[in-house]
Parts: sequence; C-alpha cells; structure tokens
Amino acid sequence: MLEPLDAELHTADLWEAVQGHDEVWTYLADGPFANEAELHRALEEKQAGSSAVFFALLTEKSGRTEGYASYMRMDPANGVIEVGNILLAPSLQRTIAATEAMYLMARHIFEDLGYRRYEWKCNANNAPSRRAALRLGFTFEGIFRQHMIVKGQNRDTAWFSMLDSEWPARKATFEAWLDPANFDAEGRQRKSLAQLSGCAS
Repeated sequence: MLEPLDAELHTADLWEAVQGHDEVWTYLADGPFANEAELHRALEEKQAGSSAVFFALLTEKSGRTEGYASYMRMDPANGVIEVGNILLAPSLQRTIAATEAMYLMARHIFEDLGYRRYEWKCNANNAPSRRAALRLGFTFEGIFRQHMIVKGQNRDTAWFSMLDSEWPARKATFEAWLDPANFDAEGRQRKSLAQLSGCAS
C-alpha cells in the first residue's frame, strides 16, 4: 500500500524497521540517523519539499511502514518523471509487496498521469539497484560519469528508462507475476518476472 509520506504517521514504524540496519542508507543522499528524532526531521523535510513527492510503503500484512519512495525530477512538459529515493527496510526487501509498490507507481504515472518516459537512476556501484531496474523492466541506457557528489563521494550514475509504448507489455508481466496463482503455499514464485516477460535464458 502507498500513501503520502507523513512524518507524524510514519516515523515510528520506519525507525523500528531500519534501526540497526545502517546499510540501507549507503546509496541514499541522507542517513543513517542517530535517533528517531533525526529521522522524523528528515521525513518532515521530505514531506514539505517541492522537488519530490514521497510515498510511504506499507505492507497489507503488517499495516506498518517499511519504506518509502518518491517521484522526482518531474518534467510534465516533456512527459518525463523519475522514481527515486527508494528506501526499503530489510523486512520489505525481496518481497512481493516491494515489487507491487513499484508496479503501482509505474501504473500511476503511465495510466493516470499520462507520462511518456519513466526513469530509474542509481549509483553505478549499486549492483542491487541495477539488478532491480532490469528485473522491473527498465532498459539500461548507460553511465553518466562523475554525475554527482553524494556524501562527499564521486558518483557515476547508471541510467534506466521505461517508455509508455512499453508499458502494456510490462503491465501484463507484472500482473501475471503478482497473480496469487504464481506463488506456492510457502509464497515461493513459480515463474520469475524474467520468465514471464520472455527474457529468461
């Protein structure tokens, strides 16, 4: 489930979910935070900011906030928008809910907002994020060298995109993967996204 990020509503859950897991902040522009109050202030800033629209990610099973993600670098005139600032607590990583959250965000920008290009960018050293982009159906476009300075370190940025013309096929793959019939009694997938998209080797 996605809902607009609200520091008052989401800080406590999120702090509990990420406490002791500083590694989740490695490739983000902020964090880790020393205490819940610091995280609360950071979420307030995200909530009030105009450069990105943040959503809290909650699982239906727990009803608790276990991450967040945002739309950013919004360019309505050219129909381009990016998904970024993705924080997934360990409890949300590699779950059906995490994939469903990315599906819901993509569906909204293509079907409700009418964007024509959806972007995913990450630190070129962030192998899990690069794998996730490809798994979710984004196309790798290249590396922007020395693109940014993040936390005092050089960042080469890997660029990925998904186009509106590609969305119908991507949507069908997502929905086939998310179908309960694709999972056994223990919650293990029967077919991967790659297999369902016809990209499996």
